[in-house]
Amino acid sequence: MKEDKDKIREMKQMGFLDKQLGDEDKVRESRKKAGIKPTYKMVDTCAAEFDAETPYYYSTYEEEDEVEVSDREKVIILGAGPIRIGQGIEFDCCTVQAVFALRETGFETIVINNNPETVSTDFDISDKLYFEPLTLEDVLNVVEEESRNLLGVMVQFGGQTAINLAMLLKEHGVNILGTRPEDIDLAENRDLFGKILAKLGMPSAEWGTGRSFKEAKDIAAKIGYPVLIRPSYVLGGRAMEIVHDEIELEEYVKEAVKVSPKHPILIDKFLQDAIELDVDAVCDGETVLIGAIMEHIEEAGIHSGDSACVVPPQTLKEEIVNRVIEYTKKLAIALNTRGLINIQYAIKDGVVYTLEANPRASRTVPFVSKAVGISLAKIAAKIMVGMKIKDIVQDMEPMKKIKHVAVKEVVFPFIKLPGVDPVLSPEMKSTGEVMGIDRDFAMAYYKAQLAAGNELPLSGTVFISVRKKDKPGILKIARKFSELGFEVISTAGTADYLAENGVKNRKILKISEGRPNVLDLMRDKHISLIINTPTAGRKQRRDGYMIRCSAVELNVPYITTLASASAAANAVEQVKNREVQVRSWNEYFNS
Repeated sequence: MKEDKDKIREMKQMGFLDKQLGDEDKVRESRKKAGIKPTYKMVDTCAAEFDAETPYYYSTYEEEDEVEVSDREKVIILGAGPIRIGQGIEFDCCTVQAVFALRETGFETIVINNNPETVSTDFDISDKLYFEPLTLEDVLNVVEEESRNLLGVMVQFGGQTAINLAMLLKEHGVNILGTRPEDIDLAENRDLFGKILAKLGMPSAEWGTGRSFKEAKDIAAKIGYPVLIRPSYVLGGRAMEIVHDEIELEEYVKEAVKVSPKHPILIDKFLQDAIELDVDAVCDGETVLIGAIMEHIEEAGIHSGDSACVVPPQTLKEEIVNRVIEYTKKLAIALNTRGLINIQYAIKDGVVYTLEANPRASRTVPFVSKAVGISLAKIAAKIMVGMKIKDIVQDMEPMKKIKHVAVKEVVFPFIKLPGVDPVLSPEMKSTGEVMGIDRDFAMAYYKAQLAAGNELPLSGTVFISVRKKDKPGILKIARKFSELGFEVISTAGTADYLAENGVKNRKILKISEGRPNVLDLMRDKHISLIINTPTAGRKQRRDGYMIRCSAVELNVPYITTLASASAAANAVEQVKNREVQVRSWNEYFNS
């Protein structure tokens, strides 16, 4: 027995997790019975010159524990862990806002997060920081350490990493503050979620779950191509793709994912040419406060984390906005939401389709909070400790009161990843966000592009090459650029179409047709802006791919969707007619 005890202690000191040593629960129980528990050491942020006000702790398996556990009522908040694509700094912003809210209400705040490059791990944010990995074992260890007067654990602010621990923590007796884990599962389980939507009379696109290629093929055939396909329970839309036929589906299953009863894939009818919306709201179980309805500038089919969006919506009829508000309130209540919820919709032919709901912080919460002037994360944190929305918030319709327009644009890492195609897709690629704000949409959009490092030119040459289905849509855009004094150059198909419809342009060779071609002009700095929409399907088109990658490398602004191209043309027109004005955030709310 002593040998087993010594062996376990040795393995723990070497850094092995309980689940790596056998059945996690059994190893944990036997380890605790043997008195093998982690101790916490302090990282002295003041170099021992004086007492650190906010000590950092890390776990190890030694004898002396340096943590001083207080008698104050306390709350543990799980952070988002290492920042990666799909798990951005925006979740850290929510964590910090939650800490501020809880400190205002008198709680001791404890953060668990293992990312040194975030604000939540700064010395002056929380009362105590445990610099620990976000695993079940490590979180349970901290919960046990801080169990005296612990109200519970908040998982909503740490993105999918934290929310994935909710049910496991509850099964181990941990009180999850806010939306209950079983209600979180109502939203994440497609079968259960579909039944709720049907009960509420909320339309949704046809969908199915495949546990083998044959099942996936049968479901896709029944729904009808194109379909949106992805693994279940993924972060940032990983391996999510639009497939257009059975051949592409088979390629996807072979190359992208493992499909089995334990790893099913979700198949949704893809709503082509739809307008996508995101709604961020908070709910206390009785009242729903909608922060904002965000209209995506790109069409449906692009991951919401990669799409530029605008508050308030610019093209929606009032009846559609009212229906979205109605659906959001019904669904938040039906899911027994306590805290934050993000719901995504698609509008097609006047029908509001509900795509998904996430009962947690989304990447857009900080943007919405700044756009409408209220902190959704702070309100959510107070709700989770028992407060009511009506006691916290005076203005229940913040979006309707603003007199400005706010545009969120995303920042991509393509300059750091040579050879990666920057075309947007259902799989998330962005690593950050910026915001443009002004009195009108066009100027706000221009400011957002400027902040994202994709400054729109006010003169020069615009290169346009679009797929066949986009030619009618590009006509008005090309004409506007021409009227604004830009020279328009295009490859054969686009050039002929524009010329036939009265838009003057210069034809240029495709890359595969010889030289001089568009790449030569780009290298000679003769191209000011590129509009290039990719051909549908998984097969990579060499010309488009090389153009988009070269645009990143040569720092030439590029656009890959018609919606963005239209917004860009309007923005350029606006900026050419008046100066860009800089005003403080406070001025927009106090004027």
